[in-house]
Amino acid sequence: MSHGFGERVRAALASSGPLCVGIDPHAALLDAWGLSQDAVGVREFGLRTVDASAGRIGIVKPQVSFFERFGSAGFAALEEVLAAARAAELIVIADAKRGDIGTTMDAYAAAWLTPGSPLEADALTVSPYLGVGALDGVFELARTHGKGAFVLAATSNQEAERLQRSRDDGHTVSAGVIAEVSARNAAVTPAGEWGSIGFVIGATVDWTDAGIVPFAPGAPILAPGFGAQGAEPADLTARFGAMSAHVIASESRSILSAGPEGIASAIDARVAHYQEAVRG
Repeated sequence: MSHGFGERVRAALASSGPLCVGIDPHAALLDAWGLSQDAVGVREFGLRTVDASAGRIGIVKPQVSFFERFGSAGFAALEEVLAAARAAELIVIADAKRGDIGTTMDAYAAAWLTPGSPLEADALTVSPYLGVGALDGVFELARTHGKGAFVLAATSNQEAERLQRSRDDGHTVSAGVIAEVSARNAAVTPAGEWGSIGFVIGATVDWTDAGIVPFAPGAPILAPGFGAQGAEPADLTARFGAMSAHVIASESRSILSAGPEGIASAIDARVAHYQEAVRG
């Protein structure tokens, strides 16, 4: 049996459904949870979210920036949250959106994807806009260690539209990114399996407008935008069509706003909604 990251995600989606809980300790949420605006607060927030997620869903996504704002103490808190989530057998996506060139990018990959690293996660979000080739070191390290990466392909923020929807050789930049990464997946992925380099495609993105189509080999799609940003579980199939089984539906505020006493029930309710949506 393969232990590649793509197949691990595939199994998690099959067993636990598409919901991914974002661990995003916004300042307002820390206040609402009665937690302090410091590293102690984000640590407690993260660990409580992990506890509520364990056994209910398969994937969590800590947003690195909310920990980073407290400096070294914040990173220490993040290290504890990452370790706790992985110990709970959750797939952990570090949402750090790293993107650079050469040895600098390789160092980012080593920090987040090396087994035993203080910041070890199962996958890392990365930006391809210095060239997909600049990420080859990330892809190789991920493959070596059974890790993954999620490449920003078609995001839903308005600021990205001019760049990502612009055309090169008749294809949008988003489509070009997906094609380049898919070719790399195809070169190392056994037939019938999912590639371990996935894509970030916003849940509110119109695929036709973005110029993207279903791709092969299959790979995980990290889809922020469900919940507070407007997309609902019932929209999953309509928005992602033939690729809907590949979707990791990321929600943060819609669940976290339930507070420390209500988060477990909120997760259960959303899981039920996704199960209903998947059944059609």
